[in-house]
Amino acid sequence: MPHSPGQDRTVVDLPAGRLSGANEGGVTVFRAVPYAAPPVGDLRWRPAQPHAGWIGTRDATADGPSAPQMYVEGGDPVLGGHGSPPFGEDCLTLNLWTPAVDDARRPVLVWIHGGGFVSGSGSLPGYSGETFARDGDLVVVSINYRIGPLGYLYPGEGEGDGGAAEGGGGAGGNFWLTDQLAALRWVKENIASFGGDPDCITVAGQSGGAVSTAALAGHPRTEGLIRRVILQSPPFGLDLPGPAAYLERTAAYLELAGAEDMAELRALPWPELIGAGGGLFAQTMRWGYWPTPFLPVIDGVTLTDHPAQALLGATAAGIDVMIGWTREEANFGFALDEGYAAATREQVTDRIADTFGSEAAEGVYAAYERARPGARPADVLMDLITDELFRVPAVRLAEARAASGRPVWAYQFDLPAPAYEGRLGAAHCLELPFVFDNFDQWSHAPFLAGLAPSVRDGLAYAMHRAWIAFVRTGDPNHPDLPRWQPYDTGSRTTMRFDSVVTALDDLAGASRVLHQPVTP
Repeated sequence: MPHSPGQDRTVVDLPAGRLSGANEGGVTVFRAVPYAAPPVGDLRWRPAQPHAGWIGTRDATADGPSAPQMYVEGGDPVLGGHGSPPFGEDCLTLNLWTPAVDDARRPVLVWIHGGGFVSGSGSLPGYSGETFARDGDLVVVSINYRIGPLGYLYPGEGEGDGGAAEGGGGAGGNFWLTDQLAALRWVKENIASFGGDPDCITVAGQSGGAVSTAALAGHPRTEGLIRRVILQSPPFGLDLPGPAAYLERTAAYLELAGAEDMAELRALPWPELIGAGGGLFAQTMRWGYWPTPFLPVIDGVTLTDHPAQALLGATAAGIDVMIGWTREEANFGFALDEGYAAATREQVTDRIADTFGSEAAEGVYAAYERARPGARPADVLMDLITDELFRVPAVRLAEARAASGRPVWAYQFDLPAPAYEGRLGAAHCLELPFVFDNFDQWSHAPFLAGLAPSVRDGLAYAMHRAWIAFVRTGDPNHPDLPRWQPYDTGSRTTMRFDSVVTALDDLAGASRVLHQPVTP
């Protein structure tokens, strides 16, 4: 609703009730705003349902619980942790940053966190929308949604039937997607009250969050709702299961949880569900593959196609797309693992044969060796995984959209991390603090140790401003960036973000050609 100058600019009246936010860092922030009903009790493993609203003024000055997930005190050696207590099932909330509660109709950025479908939170300090709101005059929304077994377990036909809801009624899975659809609908219906433009929404996500972003962009329920998408390191190379394949995983999970069926699972406290998910990690792990115990399911109800394919359909035809990857994505999960450091050429060649066949495997290994002089078998393996899971599928998407006359803006993040004697390279997630330009919020992250501030800050400025420009106009160019042309099938222009930012033609050409499907 309109706000007169005499009103408190931290209070907003919505159809669901009144919210009271706070001024932080020069922007107005509303935290833990419900966008759907708590998915508890009978609503566990059901599609997101509308929130009933509240009476009186709701305090929106503190973060709510993050989605239940595994947690280790002290975090991991790369990010230093990707989610911390409190956790709770009443997690379908969002945080919102706005330069002012007024009628300015600013462009809107919706951020969807990643985390391998099992970790993360929209309220992590690193994902604060403060810098984007302040530097870009944007309204920023960061969402929580169900992850791990509570969001990605496929219960089987009939078990997920919660009636009409966001994402479609009837039997299905992908409760994470129904959450995100509900959040996006909330943004469309309410964002004008926070100074945002409901007709200029960009959805951005990284890793699993980029898979979500693509699924939303191609979903029939979002047609005309999303103007632009930013896909940071989407693992589009994942082979997503159909219902039959996923039910085998569901059966293994039920056994780990000590439950006979979904009814018994619904009676268990969530910490037991998360613990059983840890067991599924071990059961689904394969040597030389990124572990993914929980995945989206192509269930034919909530998700009818691979999200990468969805971006090529009619629903996403008019959406502006930016897509990118880091040069050494897979180093995130493998470079610090002593077991992989000791990998042999024979082991890696056998892994290559899974993709290329046994006859071609030696030649492919040699090609990767040539591309990285002095490469150990572990380096060849990590480059292979980077290509299979991230770089090559992203390039194929860019190629396909360009061929259909809908080019994308493509980038590769190349700046290597000095931490751990440089073993991480330009690993998965490393671009995040540069995109948000908020290194003070990432002080806990070991992978940023040793970065020269001058290089760090200059690159962050270039990237942060490019993201702002894209959200505002659909074009990432700005005065402090070399000219960035869209990716087309002629030049294949790709922006390389490194200590020196450069636009290069066909930057991923060697990987693209090596992984080109062989036609009979």
